[in-house]
Amino acid sequence: MKFKLGKLLVAALLASASVMYSQDATTDVDKAAKDTAKGTKTAAKDTAKGTKTAAKDTVKGTKTAAKDTAKGADKTGKTTAKVAKKTGHGIVKGTKDVGEGTKKAADKTADAVK
Repeated sequence: MKFKLGKLLVAALLASASVMYSQDATTDVDKAAKDTAKGTKTAAKDTAKGTKTAAKDTVKGTKTAAKDTAKGADKTGKTTAKVAKKTGHGIVKGTKDVGEGTKKAADKTADAVK
């Protein structure tokens, strides 16, 4: 009887040890799950913040590029107007010179014919 009682005590001791270890494992798994959730939440917040910052920077860069493009277009327009004005002046002057040359040649021709 003592032998059977000893076996039962050993079995009960082993069973209680496995229950204690399983509770410890459950606690560890629960803690690991909570830590993982916290890490995931932190990573999500950091990612969202990074995305928000990138979006703001993109908008700012787009606005700056648009302003620079508008300034460049305005300068190009002004330069084109100046060049067109100078070109027009050159054409007028050239036309006058040609007209004067033609008049002189016509006068010489008229004098020669008389």
